[in-house]
Amino acid sequence: MRVYLVIVDETDEAHVALRFAARRAAKTGGTVHLLALVPKQQFSAFGAIQETIEEEARDRAEILANGAAGELLSESGKMPQIAVKVGDGKTVIAEYLVEHPEVAALVLGAAPEGAPGPLVAHFTANAGSLPCPLFIVPGGLTEEEIGRLS
Repeated sequence: MRVYLVIVDETDEAHVALRFAARRAAKTGGTVHLLALVPKQQFSAFGAIQETIEEEARDRAEILANGAAGELLSESGKMPQIAVKVGDGKTVIAEYLVEHPEVAALVLGAAPEGAPGPLVAHFTANAGSLPCPLFIVPGGLTEEEIGRLS
């Protein structure tokens, strides 16, 4: 079974990547893994405050991932696997790919204008060392175009 890994966040390009991956998975009999990233906090507050800040960031990521999962479930009828990980996005994604050799493709959305985004820039620069293909979905695609291309 083909597994498509999508990084979920609040950007429009993540939504486009999710729609593309969902439709590819449906057409190929595959499934989708959703990975929500929680950035490591850059500062240290007093213990309880720091813990609360980190917990709130993780809660936001879980809500985002569950919302994306619900959207995917309603479209394809399949529940994706959800993971929420704390750390630097590039490192977390690379580790996830090593831990999950069943992933057939990493699906990222590029920003519709300007620079493609930090994850797209990083993984295209290092695509030769990835354990799977990298799909970059243009962030400016419409729903109809995604349907036609997937």
